[in-house]
Amino acid sequence: MKIRSRVSHGKLTAAALVLACGVLSAQEIGWFSYGRDTEGTRYSPAAEITRQNVARLELAWTYRTGESEPRFATKKPTSFETTPLFFDGTMYVGTPLGRVIALDPATGRERWVFDPEIKRDVTYGDFASRGVSSWFDASAPADAMCKRRIFIATAQSQLIAIDARTGRRCTGFGRDGIVDLTTGLRIPPFEPQAYSMTSPPVVVNGLVITGSSIADNSRPTIASGEVRAFDARTGALKWSWDPIPQDPKDPAFGQWRGVMANKTGGANAWSVLAADAERDLVYVPTGSAAPDYYGGLRLGDNRYANSIVALRASTGQVVWAFQTIHHDLWDYDNASPPALVTVMRNGLRVPAVLQANKNGMLYVLDRDTGEPVFPIEERPVPASDIPGEEASRTQPFTSLTPPLSPHRLSVDDAWGLTDEDRASCRAQLEGLRNEGIFTPPSVKGTLVMPSNIGGAHWGGLAVDVERQIAVVPVNRIPAMVQLLPRETVKIEESRREDRRLGREYEYNMMEGTPYVMRRRILVSPSGLPCSPPPFGALVAIDLKTGARAWEVPLGAITQRIGSEGSTDFKPIPGSPNLGGPIVTAGGLVFIGAALDRQLHAYDIETGRELWHGSLPASAKATPMSYRLASGDQYVAVTVGGGGAFGPGDYVVAFKLGR
Repeated sequence: MKIRSRVSHGKLTAAALVLACGVLSAQEIGWFSYGRDTEGTRYSPAAEITRQNVARLELAWTYRTGESEPRFATKKPTSFETTPLFFDGTMYVGTPLGRVIALDPATGRERWVFDPEIKRDVTYGDFASRGVSSWFDASAPADAMCKRRIFIATAQSQLIAIDARTGRRCTGFGRDGIVDLTTGLRIPPFEPQAYSMTSPPVVVNGLVITGSSIADNSRPTIASGEVRAFDARTGALKWSWDPIPQDPKDPAFGQWRGVMANKTGGANAWSVLAADAERDLVYVPTGSAAPDYYGGLRLGDNRYANSIVALRASTGQVVWAFQTIHHDLWDYDNASPPALVTVMRNGLRVPAVLQANKNGMLYVLDRDTGEPVFPIEERPVPASDIPGEEASRTQPFTSLTPPLSPHRLSVDDAWGLTDEDRASCRAQLEGLRNEGIFTPPSVKGTLVMPSNIGGAHWGGLAVDVERQIAVVPVNRIPAMVQLLPRETVKIEESRREDRRLGREYEYNMMEGTPYVMRRRILVSPSGLPCSPPPFGALVAIDLKTGARAWEVPLGAITQRIGSEGSTDFKPIPGSPNLGGPIVTAGGLVFIGAALDRQLHAYDIETGRELWHGSLPASAKATPMSYRLASGDQYVAVTVGGGGAFGPGDYVVAFKLGR
């Protein structure tokens, strides 16, 4: 049966809700997939919480998964980045360990837990989970086991189907409820941690469609990044699409040249996919082919890599593809999930797909053809000075200016709280190749602005479908990348020198290439970025005109002034951030994402902050909102992203106080 999930004026039709998720009560408003629906807008029609009463929000309940406790110890720290789902009176949460937990959405009380018992002594590349997916089997008998399913894709590369009522595996799916996602790849992973799953699959028209997360800087022959579709009922493979074309008849085949050409790996979709059930299309945001920073073995534009690709959902055939980065040398993946919306242009309603990129640009494309809705032009960019490298002569720039995140940082722009900070930042910038965005990596070192974490990052955007406003969180912090000739590199000596000087370089060996890559975020002795604040921002784009509607610093960070032990602190607007926003019909944008241990609420029309609520740690996840049959609306977010975001295993829910 074909599942309709079309959005009309921002609301799912009753028929679509029945087919996608089963019968909902008259008052219940759910959150059915990572982006609320498969179209990924993250827009909830729940409107009990408004701009007028949001200040009354208070903590409703807190639940802990227990995964930060010693009994769940892992070899590599995990990152709790899940967006919960809610339907049929139950909340569903996926964890980094592949566990699925069903909660009472009114109290946070645990109903059941499914544990796949994945290996915890593996240092998975990204030991994270961004959530689960759901599917309603409309053809199954009313009381059938697994009529309503939850799918989770684990760090151990398993796709698992479980019954939404009981948490038991759907034994008719794959082998005893599990599909091994490492089976059948063109290039299998060379070690267990080289290939994993971080994002939930998208479920459309009876198919479960997955991307993958790949450690992409280690060598050219990392795992291949096929996108695959499995039957939602049986787990049988229906189709597989390789973003690195293997068929000489493929129009993109000739855009891959060099020693590795079509033999390399990566170009995978590690973000969340979007789907249009009525059009039978799935929209795939792809990343860079391997390795990220040296393309001498994969010359050409590398079409389908760094692209938004529309595939026929039923067959996996390419319908159209638009490349956001030609021959990527900067790790500018399409890390943000696409969002499918209808925009007004010249009096016409245009079905569109929005794709934000780490390069700080937002691309708006026709959903049927991939043609730009707002103009995009190819502009000349700097050439590479690496022997054998051929950087693209041009890159696609959108007409939505200024960019979401700055494309340049001069030596004179170097920032710091003190004279010592500013002098240090100037010294770090002065020795780098710095010709604006798309300056290729070099032996002397290159400034990358935006950095490899964005720009627009994996947190992605949200869209107010009624007001036609897209909201995007961005980072505005610089990085440097350097290619070190392999024959001169002495890694241990370099790392000892880094420790002595307080530098935090990341080294990637890029085996099989002439270079070792190292990179780091550029910070002053105080630990703050060398770019002027705000270091992070929330940017709103008017989709009717393409103009910037507003921009505000996202959260803040507090910096100690003076020596250790000083009680003098200075708040600095705009925090580095990871995690996305949601929008509700009450005229609100909710987002955590910053390093300030707060959930923030902003006015969708002005960007003014109207409320913030304290969290037990910083939230690296995208929140969600739901309304119960009682009429109570909640906003929930998971907390404990690890690293600078702090440890934790919390699910936190807020609702209006009485």
